[in-house]
Amino acid sequence: MEKRYNTKFLIKSGVIAAIYVVLTIILGDLSYGPVQARISEAMTILPLYEAAAIPGLFIGCAIANFASGYGLVDIVFGSLTTLAAAYLTSKMPNKYLAVLPPILLNAFIVSIWVSKITKIPYIVNVGTIGFGEFLTAGILGVILASVFERVTKKDMR
Repeated sequence: MEKRYNTKFLIKSGVIAAIYVVLTIILGDLSYGPVQARISEAMTILPLYEAAAIPGLFIGCAIANFASGYGLVDIVFGSLTTLAAAYLTSKMPNKYLAVLPPILLNAFIVSIWVSKITKIPYIVNVGTIGFGEFLTAGILGVILASVFERVTKKDMR
């Protein structure tokens, strides 16, 4: 029984990672740069409902960040930012507050290296990345959570 649970967890994580990678890379310029609107970031709501989403989002972000153009700093620290946001999301009391960790962490942390690389002022990047996260993780994330709750009949929070 324990082996089945571990396999199921790994499969869920892998599927979430794969979807994140495909959605990020397929939308190219929209996903990378000082104005980021990764549609895949809507999935950052999933740790509220599914523990397997935490490693899935982390791995998916790490793989997708190979195409970002920001190099090792984005692969390592961008992915760790996603991991921290996913963990914090899993601890939130409801879907409306669950969108705050990815929005705030990405806006304030990812902007550090994006501003250094692009030479765009940090505060401008906080605004543009934060706005992109608000649209994708915030609005689309809440929509995804509502659909997830309806389909799975889970009204977790």
